[in-house]
Amino acid sequence: MIVWEINSKNLETIAKKAALALQKGEIVACPTDTVYGLIADAANKKAVKRVLLIKGRKETKPLPIFVKNISMAKHFAKVSPLQERFLRKVWPGKVTAVLESRGILPKETGTQESIGLRIPNYTLVHLMLGKVRRPLTGTSANLSGTPSLSDSKELIAKFQRRKYKPDIVLDAGVLRKSKPSKVVDIRGAKYKVIRK
Repeated sequence: MIVWEINSKNLETIAKKAALALQKGEIVACPTDTVYGLIADAANKKAVKRVLLIKGRKETKPLPIFVKNISMAKHFAKVSPLQERFLRKVWPGKVTAVLESRGILPKETGTQESIGLRIPNYTLVHLMLGKVRRPLTGTSANLSGTPSLSDSKELIAKFQRRKYKPDIVLDAGVLRKSKPSKVVDIRGAKYKVIRK
């Protein structure tokens, strides 16, 4: 695991380096507007499989996906004008919207029928999405069934001795207290909150 410390002055440089790593199929543990996340190219089957191994997560559980904008969201999901109005209100932000999937991403993402998409309100992630120009996995950087992590030191300690771990940790220290994103299923006539 390589650790890159980030600050407001080196965001552009780090985003560029991280984007190159993601394009090579590497896994990056990265701060977001909620908690630290495991970021990988969501269109790269091998990278997605590694994210699942790092988390110890079953393939049947869908991975949330980060997109750069609504136009990218529409490429991977069916979005009605009404749904688009809702997305414009909540994005960028801490809301993962569950939509009907177009089934484009590898089946390992668990997004064949439905897909959970989000645009994080976090400059570094936004820069990375702009440079990679592909959807990214947006799952929390923790072992399945354990609490999500907001402290880089804790994250490094948790994965240091494990067989499967992120290739790179983007270290922003301790993140502001936040819950993971709210998950809202917007496929039906009535929107359903899956996770508050």
